[in-house]
Amino acid sequence: MWIPTEHEKYGVVIASFRGTVPHGLSLEIGDTVQILEKCDGWYRGFALKNPNLKGIFPSNYIHLKNACVKNKGQFEMVIPTEDSVITEMTSTLRDWGTMWKQLYVRNEGDLFHRLWHIMNEILDLRRQVLVGHLTHDRMKDVKRHITARLDWGNEQLGLDLVPRKEYAMVDPEEISITELYRLMEHRHRKKDTPVPASSHHLFVQMKSLMCSNLGEELEVIFSLFDSKENRPISERFFLKLNRNGLPKCPEKPERHCSLFVDLGSSELRKDIYITVHIIRIGRMGAGEKKNACNVQYRRPFGCAVLSIADLLAGDTKDDLVLKVYMCNTESDWYQIHENIIKKLNARYNLTGSNAGLAVSLQLLHGDIEQIRRDYTSMFTHGVSITRKLGFSNIIMPGEMRNDLYITIERGEFEKGGKSVARNLEVTMFIVDSSGQILKDFISFGSGEPLASEFHSFVLYHNNSPRWAELLKLPIPVDKFRGAHLRFEFRHCSTKEKGEKKLFGFSFVPLMQENGRTLPDGTHELIVHKCEENVSLQDSSRYLKFPFSKGHLLGNNHQAVKTSKESFWITSFLCSTKLTQNGDMLDLLKWRAHPEKIAGCLSKLKEIDGSEIVKFLQDTLDTLFGILDENSQKYGSQVFDCLVHIINLLQDSKFHNFKPVMDTYIESHFAGALAYRDLIKVLKWHVDRITEVDRQAHNQEVLKAQEYIFKYIIQSRKLFSLATGGQNEEEFCCCIQELLMSVRFFLSQETKGASSLSQAQAVFLNSFPAVYSELLKLFDVREVANLVRDTLGSLPTITNADESLQAVKLQCIGKTVESQLYTNPESRCILLPVVLHHLYVHLQEQKDLVMCARILSNIFCLIKKNSSEKSVLEEIDVIVNSLLDVLLRTILEITSQPQPAGSATRLQFQDVTGEFVSCLLSLLRQMTDRHYQQLLDRFNTRDELRDFLLQIFTVFRILIRPEMFPKDWTVMRLVANNVIITTVLYLSDALRKNFLNESFDYKIWDSYFYLAVIFINQFCLQLEMFTPSKKKKVLEKYGDMRVTMGCEIFSMWQNLGEHKVHFIPALIGPFLEVTLIPQPDLRNVMIPIFHDMMDWEQRRSGNFKQVEAKLIDKLDSLMSEGKGDETYRELFNSILLKKIERETWRESGVSLIATVTRLMERLLDYRDCMKMGEVDGKKIGCTVSLLNFYKTELNKEEMYIRYIHKLYDLHLKAQNFTEAAYTLLLYDELLEWSDRPLREFLNYPMQTEWQRKEYLHLTIIQNFDRGKCWENGIILCRKIAEQYESYYDYRNLSKMRMMEASLYDKIMDQQRLEPEFFRVGFYGKKFPFFLRNKEFVCRGHDYERLEAFQQRMLNEFPHAIAMQHANQPDETIFQAEAQYLQIYAVTPIPESQEVLQREGIPDNIKSFYKVNHIWRFRYDRPFHKGTKDKDNEFKSLWVERTTLILVQSLPGISRWFEVEKREVVEMSPLENAIEVLENKNQQLRTLISQCQTRQMQNINPLTMCLNGVIDAAVNGGVARYQEAFFVKEYILNHPEDGEKIACLRELMLEQAQILEFGLAVHEKFVPQDMRPLHKKLVDQFFVMKSSLGIQEFAACIQASPVHFPNGSPRVSRNSVPVSMSPEGARVIPRRSPLSYPAVNRYSSSSLSSQASAEVSNITGQSESSDEVFNMQPSPSTSSLSSTHSASPNVTSSAPSSARGSPLLSDKLKHSRENSCLSPRERPCSAIYPNPSEPSQRILFNHIGDGALPRSDPNLSGPEKAVNSTPSSWSLDSGKEARNISDSGKLMTPPVPPRPTQTASPARHMTSVSPSPAGRSPMKGSVQSFTPSPVDYHSSGFMSNSPVLSGSYSSGISSLSRCSMSETSCFETQVGEHPVPISNCNISEEPVRKESKTPPPYSVYERTLRRPVPLPHNLSIPITTDPPALPPKPLLVRPNNLENSSKRTEQVPRPRPLPRKVSQL
Repeated sequence: MWIPTEHEKYGVVIASFRGTVPHGLSLEIGDTVQILEKCDGWYRGFALKNPNLKGIFPSNYIHLKNACVKNKGQFEMVIPTEDSVITEMTSTLRDWGTMWKQLYVRNEGDLFHRLWHIMNEILDLRRQVLVGHLTHDRMKDVKRHITARLDWGNEQLGLDLVPRKEYAMVDPEEISITELYRLMEHRHRKKDTPVPASSHHLFVQMKSLMCSNLGEELEVIFSLFDSKENRPISERFFLKLNRNGLPKCPEKPERHCSLFVDLGSSELRKDIYITVHIIRIGRMGAGEKKNACNVQYRRPFGCAVLSIADLLAGDTKDDLVLKVYMCNTESDWYQIHENIIKKLNARYNLTGSNAGLAVSLQLLHGDIEQIRRDYTSMFTHGVSITRKLGFSNIIMPGEMRNDLYITIERGEFEKGGKSVARNLEVTMFIVDSSGQILKDFISFGSGEPLASEFHSFVLYHNNSPRWAELLKLPIPVDKFRGAHLRFEFRHCSTKEKGEKKLFGFSFVPLMQENGRTLPDGTHELIVHKCEENVSLQDSSRYLKFPFSKGHLLGNNHQAVKTSKESFWITSFLCSTKLTQNGDMLDLLKWRAHPEKIAGCLSKLKEIDGSEIVKFLQDTLDTLFGILDENSQKYGSQVFDCLVHIINLLQDSKFHNFKPVMDTYIESHFAGALAYRDLIKVLKWHVDRITEVDRQAHNQEVLKAQEYIFKYIIQSRKLFSLATGGQNEEEFCCCIQELLMSVRFFLSQETKGASSLSQAQAVFLNSFPAVYSELLKLFDVREVANLVRDTLGSLPTITNADESLQAVKLQCIGKTVESQLYTNPESRCILLPVVLHHLYVHLQEQKDLVMCARILSNIFCLIKKNSSEKSVLEEIDVIVNSLLDVLLRTILEITSQPQPAGSATRLQFQDVTGEFVSCLLSLLRQMTDRHYQQLLDRFNTRDELRDFLLQIFTVFRILIRPEMFPKDWTVMRLVANNVIITTVLYLSDALRKNFLNESFDYKIWDSYFYLAVIFINQFCLQLEMFTPSKKKKVLEKYGDMRVTMGCEIFSMWQNLGEHKVHFIPALIGPFLEVTLIPQPDLRNVMIPIFHDMMDWEQRRSGNFKQVEAKLIDKLDSLMSEGKGDETYRELFNSILLKKIERETWRESGVSLIATVTRLMERLLDYRDCMKMGEVDGKKIGCTVSLLNFYKTELNKEEMYIRYIHKLYDLHLKAQNFTEAAYTLLLYDELLEWSDRPLREFLNYPMQTEWQRKEYLHLTIIQNFDRGKCWENGIILCRKIAEQYESYYDYRNLSKMRMMEASLYDKIMDQQRLEPEFFRVGFYGKKFPFFLRNKEFVCRGHDYERLEAFQQRMLNEFPHAIAMQHANQPDETIFQAEAQYLQIYAVTPIPESQEVLQREGIPDNIKSFYKVNHIWRFRYDRPFHKGTKDKDNEFKSLWVERTTLILVQSLPGISRWFEVEKREVVEMSPLENAIEVLENKNQQLRTLISQCQTRQMQNINPLTMCLNGVIDAAVNGGVARYQEAFFVKEYILNHPEDGEKIACLRELMLEQAQILEFGLAVHEKFVPQDMRPLHKKLVDQFFVMKSSLGIQEFAACIQASPVHFPNGSPRVSRNSVPVSMSPEGARVIPRRSPLSYPAVNRYSSSSLSSQASAEVSNITGQSESSDEVFNMQPSPSTSSLSSTHSASPNVTSSAPSSARGSPLLSDKLKHSRENSCLSPRERPCSAIYPNPSEPSQRILFNHIGDGALPRSDPNLSGPEKAVNSTPSSWSLDSGKEARNISDSGKLMTPPVPPRPTQTASPARHMTSVSPSPAGRSPMKGSVQSFTPSPVDYHSSGFMSNSPVLSGSYSSGISSLSRCSMSETSCFETQVGEHPVPISNCNISEEPVRKESKTPPPYSVYERTLRRPVPLPHNLSIPITTDPPALPPKPLLVRPNNLENSSKRTEQVPRPRPLPRKVSQL
């Protein structure tokens, strides 16, 4: 039976549990669980990480932990009772764990590893805390480390700042908001602005001395030197080096490492230097040879200097090498460091050995204890401490020092009877009073143990040596008295045995007889002569002698024999026990000399402060002793001395001695009667405050009042204890009188900064310190009344000076902080006077920082939810006094601009935050009663209105993101909780007072605005939080957004008819609220839009305002990342449901649908704009949205904005042509007028003309960069017209030159023709703008099908490529997936005039083949009816699909949606006609090129002839005959009679062309290919006989006969005619669209098989003309290297070479299903240009689609060589006018593409007249591409490895041989040339009719290299003007005609209204 648990409430999982049992809960090790019930070894509960999932788990898997339960029952909350630091660590580490893994995913390796180390450290520290064996101090230290690391990690990860108190997290609900703010601010300051350290330390490590010739031991002495004051400022760091220059004791770090401590900030300057003196120990001369003398001397070696400023930048200098210098003369050694610093180069130079000193230096900051904690390893390993000379800046009371510093300065000695000067050495000893030498009290420096004697270094031959060696003598105090220093002088001989001979000595006592120590300063000592062997052990023998010259003169001793010789030393005492001051000694011994008391007291002020504090207790005892003895006589003097000592302790140097005085007062003071004298003297001074002559002294007295009161109170306590409380009333009266004098003096008003006001300021500054003393003897209320009266006597703010006001506030602040104010009894007395002064200052906006601090302290004492009566009364007082002024203050300081200075700005932020926290504290403490009283207090509605507006405004300020730092989420949540509580209270007042007839729009608007920005705060968006953080917030505060949303809805409903005032103003704000992903909030707020629509409908009969506002705001809000798919669905469903019963339902549904569609596009746009998305998707989405704004919403401004966004995307993707088209959309909206335009986007304020001019120039630049020069020329003309009309000839000239340069670029530069691809996006996983739509895309340069397909799959990595070209079914449309269907399509040029006109260079024509393209074609072969196994061509039909786009390509995007599909079927006969027609044209072109020598070799012609003849001989054409010329077919298809005749004509025509071609071939064929030619001639006769053709006697002429049209041509309706030069000119029958199309290349690789077969082409018996024929394919996959040999490639011409005419089932399947794989290519490329059967009569087009439809007899070489461009997979079927024009044949050179193969030419020439009745719009485009290898390589070689493709045999292979791109045309009778509409920018009427912006249909391509036109193909110059580029006005009528025809098929888009004046 399951029973609820009582104690087992909380536990940790210690072993993972899979939860395999029924109702089992899966748990992982480390999870925390809350237990609800138990039963027989099982628990039931939930894991805290997922509280919604409950289940059972074994009890032995759980480790129970102590916990307390809140709210027992269903909603109980379990809180573990462990240390709060442990709880925080656990939850924080869990949060970090998830984020830590994300760091790895985001590749933030550095932070990942650092955080990993920190987490491990925290876990180790957590274990230490959990063990519980730490001492209290160690536990505190561990917690400090833990919290520091937690804060660091939170900061690095961007998590919230955690408020802590004593290392434990605080609950914001348990403390006041002001206290919470201070905790947050303290942690924030600690994090952001580290407090600069006041003390610094220099770490020095000696590494080595690098020198070439050492050989002797060295002493190295470091010290710090102040070059400004020219003195050392530190002791010395002394170490010894061995003969190799390394430290002698490397195992003892303290011997070669030192820390120079206690450097003040003032000593970190550039004139402080580290000086290093190096002394060698050895022979007298460094270069002396070794001799018998073993005596070693200390001799100068070198010196190095380094400025400490070099360390200030980096703090660390590792492996620093200092140059070592030596002075030129040894006598300058004492000042060598000064010479180096002053750079007196003449006095020193580098040491001869060029030595270098290797050291490591580091500057450390902070007090020494902090350094010990932070650098524990340094102190653990050992480091010597080097002090500053003397006391540090701050003297600590417990510091015990007694150090005497002796500097051996210099000496003056006689020669002593020698011819040269002496080598002097000084030896020093410390001798005690008994004559014994004191052992180990001489310190050479830190790092070296103490010694008993000292030997100076020796200067060679110098009787006036200067040493300047500093020594420290740490002699104990007890040995100081009677001790003296003895200095012995010896001559060090370099001769004899190197002995040291004593010749004199000096001495100096350390203490005088009167107890004074040796005074500081320089002492000249007498040198006493002595014999060499004299013994000085008996000091009594020489102590009676005078020791110094000054002492000698002072005591008038007899002359000393050796008075000419002197020795100088400098002494400096640093002692806390001994004094050198006689006046101090006299005062302390006052009882011995009573007569000197007055003098001693007067001299006390002259004694140095350090001497006084050393003997502080003794001095105070002396003073009070004198006061007790004779208060009448010395009372005033003692008082003054006491004031002097008290104020001395205010000095920062002696500040630490205050505790010493406090201890003295508490424990040692015994003056029980002193209080009377102290009160009397103090009152006397206060009464005489106004006397001018005593001002300075009186201020000193007032400054010392704190300790004077301490002495008074302590004295009174001692008196009361001694007398049992006598004279109590008298004492009270004295105090009252004293304070009355104070109040009188405070109440004196003065103007300006007078001495009185200064005295008042001094008193107020120290007065609060007296409160605690008065409380020791008086009742709390009495003291409070005294203080209240005293503070109440202060002068008003208007008459006092500024400085006094600041001090007054400081006094009030200290009062609030004092112990007195914390007592509730005294607080109620003091609060009114405090609030009064605060109110006055806040009114004047003065001293705001202090006011904020005082207010914060007031609220810190008022805890939350304190229901005590006193607290409620205090809140009443504060609300009545300060609420209004507090609100005004916050408004005032937040409306001011923030100061520029960082320090001032920080202070500004601080004061704002403090006032805000005070306001929040006050509001949180207010109860219902307080709010009611507050509202009742307003007498009029205007007052209430002003108050509400004020508080709403303040709340909006509090919600600002910049109000608190971004990681102060805790503070923000508390503030929001207070705000929403207050708003709920105030909303009642709003409803009661400002509705109906009292309605006030402004206050209601302020309310709604506040509510909206409240809900939209970032800190309330719980969806952004981690699960644990979200859970905590919900538990503590709930979702405050929903609460406020419900309040908004409630208030909205209360508005009634006043709602119309807020429409449409509130639509945007409410929309922003509904976009928040909170379901409850959305459900509450979305219905408000229905209400708005309803009221707007009532008011104006429509809701256009609602629609307009919704649309405007949706764009901006969704672009900010708000909203989602769920919102779109919810918005749609809720509103549709709401309007079901409305009368205006229909228009409402329309609005909702429009908004929903806009959301779809905006969501897609936002998703596409995310980082990482490809440019193509971004551009497509932007185009979709832009068109939506234009066509459906008619929003001009948004339309223009997205034009520029699209423009930027194009520029980024380097789509310069598309960028130009995009900018044209904006340009079209402008006119050439002087209308002023406002500043908009990046455009300045300018006229419409200027902006349009700028746009034109920018567009021209982009067209230039995109190589669309034709379009640029048109714009150049337009802007030139404007310049000309304004007579701006300068700019006109520039524009004409620019236009000319564009013409030059057309003719000189190459540009590539792009491929076009059809892409279908199927499935519901695509964005809305792509979903279940098909597009045609313009490929990039050199981009073939397989590359394009790969790019698309990269853009949509989850998409599946469909492997067929069939239209998908509904299941694909509705699938929850992404399907891509990609195949190449063929463009159908819109305009034919330029393409048909003769004589136009190919550079020009190529532009019109791929620009302004609306229609694209794709063919799919299939069998209709029963398939004939013997001849499959009987039933092989072609389905030709024509795709019509919504806009032409290129345009504002690289892809446009397919608007319409047209599908026609071509019969097998029509197919055969088209194939033969194309092949004939191909042959004519090649023959013409060969004749005119445009070919560099004849191989292409050879292979084409071979392919046709070989296929025909082997039965290829016969298959057509079998299929269509048999009686059965003719009887069954009587309607095809004309077509059969046409096919027959084409066959005959082909025979003529071949015969002529063979003649030309014979003329040019090389000798090595003659056998092949002979074979071709033989096979040709076989072919003719198979066709039943007789000899053409007059046709074949071996001579230079050439055909302007490229080949002989026979009229289709007449008998063949003989060809002659005169009769060679014929009339071409052309389809208007049968022009050379885009230059294509195969995207397949060149197979090795193809190469091999091509290399043997001359030996093939099969047709080889298809070497240049590229089989097109609609395959979505790449063309493989082996596809050229695929058996699935079929053609429409039969061939007997294959042996069988039958196709396998596999081929049938692949053909019928139009498979897109390279191995299953359909024959679409073989089937170009379908025409309606009833219309199609003759086909003579050659193009990329004109390949045989199904040729089973393709020979192997053909397959191997024919390289297939992927784009031919869809052949265009655009029907257009028959336009022909005279022109010239020329072959355009094409640049070779990398990794691409030879490509066939795409030229379409026709040489037969067309029947007159043929419709001008019927026809087909066939295009094919010249191959760079055919014409521009070094010539086509028989073993060329660069050709690949597929062969075709017979007639079927006539489709793709390389040929020129132009043919000779003549205009058909009755036909009218169609002007070119895609090369001009039409005027406004044309633009309105057009689907797209003006017909700039061009794209970036590389122009082909121009080839000169041969003379033999030239034609007479016509009188027609050049066609390109026509002027706009010339083409307008036809352009209109074309546009109108196209418009009939496609609905015209809604025109955009012109509102450009505003843009």
